Order: sequence, then structure tokens, then C-alpha cells
Amino acid sequence: MPNEVDQLLLNAQLRDALEPLYDESIGCVNVELMSTSSENEFLKSMLAWERAPILPICDWFRPRMQLKRPELLDDEQLQVALHAAIEKLFSKRIVLDFTDHLSDRELYCLLFRDILPAHEKLLQGRNNYLHWDCANTGGDPDMWLRYYASEEDRNAWEEETEGYLPPVEAPPFQRELPRAPM
Repeated sequence: MPNEVDQLLLNAQLRDALEPLYDESIGCVNVELMSTSSENEFLKSMLAWERAPILPICDWFRPRMQLKRPELLDDEQLQVALHAAIEKLFSKRIVLDFTDHLSDRELYCLLFRDILPAHEKLLQGRNNYLHWDCANTGGDPDMWLRYYASEEDRNAWEEETEGYLPPVEAPPFQRELPRAPM
């Protein structure tokens, strides 16, 4: 009983804290389907999301994560720096998805120019991963359709868009990167 009272008090505090931020996502919590404890966990995650700072990914690290300019590295140095950067990103629960169509130099350049300076919410103690889609960096689905989409995905895309469907190809740069659930 005391734990239930504590959970109800916490629930009221969380709802009060979220009140100025109220939107449809809070209203969609069906308390009849959740225990108070589960609802509190959901509300805590929402509050953490709302309060999380938006920072460049490079500033998620202490010291700040900086890569050498790609043109200053030979292929061997670049490969070593790329793998170190990928491991460091994974330590902050950042996963690079769909990279096998990129050479090491192209992937390193993507990290240097697009990923590290990108502003994202820094959630402390999060259980999920930030997945970076390296196949759709320019908003063009061609790379994903060509190298990564299943036959079912390709058919659905063609049906929905009536667009050009590129031929299926094996990605030219197979690599083993740290993985996490989607």
C-alpha cells in the first residue's frame, strides 16, 4: 500500500511538471491499461525528452569529439580513425545504419560533415539508440531501394509512388558495425 501511495504522488508530480508541455502524446496514455508505475515510467521518459538539451553530437562527448579533416588522412589513417569514431559513437548509443554502399572515405566524410555537427536531443540514461540512416542522407530513396530494401519494401514503394525502381545490387563495401535494435 505505501508503494502505491508513493506511485500516485509521483504520478501527480509528473503530470504537474508536464502540464505546461501538454500535447496529444500525454493524452493518449490510457491509465486503464497501465499500472501507475508503468504510467510513471512513460511520463518520466516524456519529461526527460522535453527537458533534454539539443546539442551537436560532437558535444555529447567530453572532451568534444573531433575528427581530423578527411583530406589530411591517407587511406590507412582514415580507416583507423573511422573505426575509432564508430566505436566512440556506439558508446553514446549512436548506431550507423545502411553504410555498406559508402567507401570508408565517404563514410568518414559523412561523419565529419553531417553526423558530428548534427543537433540532436541528448537524453541521459536512455535505453534506446539513435539510429543514423546513412542511405537516405539526401532525401533520395535510391540508395536504400538499390542496396537495402527488401523485395516487399521495394514493391510497396513502387505501388505507393509509381516511381522509378532502381535495380537491386549488392552493396560494394561490406562492413561489420556495432548493431542495436531498431
